[in-house]
Amino acid sequence: MACRCGLVGLPNVGKSTIFNALTGGQAEVAGYPFTTLAPQVGIVPVPDPRLETLGRLLQPPKLTPTTIEFVDIAGLIAGASQGEGLGNQFLAAIREVDLLVQVVRAFEAPDIPHVAPDLDPVRDVGIIDTELLLADVELLRRHLLKVERVAKAGDKKAMAQLQFLRRLEAFVNQGRWAREFPVAEADASCWPDIPLLTRKPSLLVANISEQEWRARRFLPALEELASQRRVPLIPILGDLEAELQDLPPEERQEFLAAAGFPESALTRLIRASYELLGLITFYTIVGAEVRAWTVPAGTPAVRCAGRIHSDMEKGFIKAEIMAFADLLRLGSAAKVKEAGLVHLEGRDYLIQDGDIVLFRFQAR
Repeated sequence: MACRCGLVGLPNVGKSTIFNALTGGQAEVAGYPFTTLAPQVGIVPVPDPRLETLGRLLQPPKLTPTTIEFVDIAGLIAGASQGEGLGNQFLAAIREVDLLVQVVRAFEAPDIPHVAPDLDPVRDVGIIDTELLLADVELLRRHLLKVERVAKAGDKKAMAQLQFLRRLEAFVNQGRWAREFPVAEADASCWPDIPLLTRKPSLLVANISEQEWRARRFLPALEELASQRRVPLIPILGDLEAELQDLPPEERQEFLAAAGFPESALTRLIRASYELLGLITFYTIVGAEVRAWTVPAGTPAVRCAGRIHSDMEKGFIKAEIMAFADLLRLGSAAKVKEAGLVHLEGRDYLIQDGDIVLFRFQAR
């Protein structure tokens, strides 16, 4: 499955504009709240210079990139954790994503009303954070009641988890994200099997205008906030990148470079997402196709085989591995083999970023 990134934020911050810029989609963009009622999904090929290089070297009939998924989620307002606005819909949708991409408005536009009387991006981030935290507090409260009933019956596992949950609840009640909760190795199994929003990785996207990029009226405060929260901040010229979608990639990049962005929003956002989620890319060369695959770092070879097809995991025999760097240096798979640089690995070998893999398996 593709990594799922959920675009969240207040109404009228430009989430749909950013979504269109990232995906080339046609999400409705309008200057009134709740334009996005149902989550919109865009699946996008991941820009991959290594895959492009493999295409030039090997000239395969088919070159297949890995993908990433963006979900444009309905705007949130204060009180969403209590069902205000589209709060329930927002929270249900956000629980399904792997990464929170919090879009914050950092541009002036008199024709696009803000939900507050003035524009204050740091305050707006705080509103979203508060609603996510309050939703988790309520979820933890309900789960605690269930665990308490089991613990009172004498279940030792429930007793241990109950103490863990009480500490976690107090931590989140202090306004701190669950992902920052210190957990001893012995307590790792006590994490509740519930979709805590503040346990998810997150990053900030500042939707800016060209004027804001030059004047930096709001960006310094957002940079300080991102540093305090230890999360990436990615400024994006939402309107410009959305408008450039109809241009060829080369012309699009020329416009962005002229505005001060050597890379597209998509490239910058994917890089940050992969780092936060600990994802790597490996490649397969099978018949006419060279293909990229995304897995979490530390995934064993047998599980990577299953990422391609369940039969390959069940009948796994071995994996033949060559490094992308060796193939690039020598120019062909045959020369890499001649140099003795192909190594055979078993099911527990941890696939590395950039590995080119041939899986051997017994069909069942």
